[in-house]
This record gives sequence, C-alpha cells and structure tokens, in this order.
Amino acid sequence: MSYISSCANCGKGEEGSISLKSCTACKMVKYCNRECQIAHRPQHKKECRKRAAELHDEELFKQPPPDEDCPICMMRLPTLGLGKTYLACCGKSICNGCVHAFRRRITKRKDDVCPFCRIPMPTSDEETIKRYEKRIEMNDAQAIHNMGVYYSKGLYGFPQDYDKALELYNKAVQLGCSTAHNNIGNAYHRGSGVEINMKKAQHHYELAAMGGVAQARHNLGIIEGLTGNRDRALRHLMIAISSGYDESLKKVKFMYEKGYATKDYYKKALESYQAYLDEIKSEQRDKAAAANDSFKYIG
Repeated sequence: MSYISSCANCGKGEEGSISLKSCTACKMVKYCNRECQIAHRPQHKKECRKRAAELHDEELFKQPPPDEDCPICMMRLPTLGLGKTYLACCGKSICNGCVHAFRRRITKRKDDVCPFCRIPMPTSDEETIKRYEKRIEMNDAQAIHNMGVYYSKGLYGFPQDYDKALELYNKAVQLGCSTAHNNIGNAYHRGSGVEINMKKAQHHYELAAMGGVAQARHNLGIIEGLTGNRDRALRHLMIAISSGYDESLKKVKFMYEKGYATKDYYKKALESYQAYLDEIKSEQRDKAAAANDSFKYIG
C-alpha cells in the first residue's frame, strides 16, 4: 500500500513552513490544511472508510495483553475475579492459592494479616471502606472501579446509585482500568442509569476487550453472532477462550452443534482453554478452589 508524501488535494509537498498532516482516520494521505482535506473528501471518503475499518480491526482483534502475575507466587493470575483477591491495604491482587496457603498457617487472630504487606486485616466493612477511600485518594484505578461496583449493586451499606457508579467507572477508565469500560458497556446495554444505547455499549466493550477483559470480548462475540456475523463472532469468542472465559467455550460448542462452527474450530477452542488452565494451575490453587476459601475481605 502506497502512502502519499504530498498533499492529496493540491499536490504540494512539505517545504519551509508547510507541514503536512495525515488523515487521522486512515493514515494513508496527507493534507497541507483543513480546506484541502474538505475539498478532497468526496474522492477519498470510500477508500478512507475501508482503510479505517481495517485499522480498527487490526487493533480490535489483537491478542490481549498478558495478565499480570501474582506478586507472591509469580504465576499468571486467573483472569476471572473468583480466582484472585484485591487487597486495599497495599493495592495488590493476589491469587486465591496464595491467600489459601497463607491462611492455613494462621493460628491466632493477631496473625491474620495481608500475605503481601503484612498489615493486619480489617475487622469490619467500615474499616475496609476506609482503606478503599485511602486507595481512591491515591488514584488506585482498581479501588475506584470496585467502589463503583458497590454503588451499582448497593453493597456494604452503600445506596444503589447508578450515577455514582458511572462517575467512578469513568474515573477508573481515565486511570487505565479496562474492566471499568466493560461495566460502562453493561450499563448502556442494560439501561442501568442511562438510556439503552447498543452503539455506546459496543464501543466500551471494544475498549475493554482491547485491554484484555475476557467478558467484554465474549459480549462482542454475542453481539456479532446476533447480527449474523459468525466469523467475527468466532474470532472474538476464541480470544475470550484463550483468556479462560468458559462461557465462550460453551458458545463455540453450541455453534458447532448447530453447524455454525467447524469441528476444527471447536477442537482449537478446547485446546486453547486447556492451555489457559495449564498455565494458571497450581496445587495450592486447586486446594483453595476445593476449600472455597479466601479472605473475608471485600474487593
């Protein structure tokens, strides 16, 4: 693909004080000013939209960034929240295997401390919320997001307040929390505190998916499937499966049984999900899952 180094409208190149600016949508052509861009728009519009869509998909369908590691065992953290615990004392997310292993060693209440920073665990929801408030003052994106969840669901003494939840989600988004994008997408999808708007929902799901949120990637797969775009649906679902989202695996199985996906696709989905399980598996995590044991700590 060739890229024009002179103004696509008038043909002038960069010289002296003239600095050409690329079309922000397609990046293929340049203009010397706004007037030239507007004049050239009728000729360029079709090609621009096509290339912009290609660039968007290149970003959208990239494999998500790798999940962070547990700061104690240094293994990949489980993608879904049930496999890890957020601790507001230090702002760390720790796998429940390490939580379980640490708690098995506790014999007295005074020994009940954070396995990472060793600060005593809170003894009440009020004390925990105070710690959250301190983390929020430090612009901890995860703490801000979690507080949004509590307002959204009316948990831990907070009134159910969708407006406050969205305010917190938007703040968390600005600090780089992709999960907050997914929750904003859910709000527009369900009409929680806002008018239902599927275009905005999909926009936020896409931003969340590009940030590695498996649930958002699954949601995109469902949306594409409902509109008949089965190839795009499968691409999204396969990425979600590689991040351990079992609902996406169930959906691919359903598509295979209905003839919408090939046997090879389903086989790859099973292999991808198993590879994820192998990567996060450990003996102490298995013990934690069997005991269903974690800190009595909101997060």
